[in-house]
Amino acid sequence: QVHFVESGGGLVQPGGSLRLSCAASGGRLDYYAIAWFRQAPGKEREGVSCVSRYDSATHLAASVKGRFTIARDNSKNTVYLQMNSLKPEDTAVYYCAAQLSSLCSQSGYDYWGQGTQVTVSS
Repeated sequence: QVHFVESGGGLVQPGGSLRLSCAASGGRLDYYAIAWFRQAPGKEREGVSCVSRYDSATHLAASVKGRFTIARDNSKNTVYLQMNSLKPEDTAVYYCAAQLSSLCSQSGYDYWGQGTQVTVSS
């Protein structure tokens, strides 16, 4: 069974950048559409960005357009989320999720990582 592990979270000042990684093991990443979700304390989980099986990127949250970029490197079995111009409201646990689908969606993901904490604070 495929497993996904996130890394790259941490504490960053407002306006700073972080790059999150989602590494797959036990299976080939290129079979899956991969999305990043986040959940802040007391809030519902929300989709952030998704990359389809055919490398088409979609922002699931309007608030990250122009700041976040999702990309996949199938040769490394890894998906990245480059986050620039970070704001305090980006603070959350970020999860990668995968579904055996060609296309991105807001729901229906079968596999989830354990999450990585991102904190944006001065």
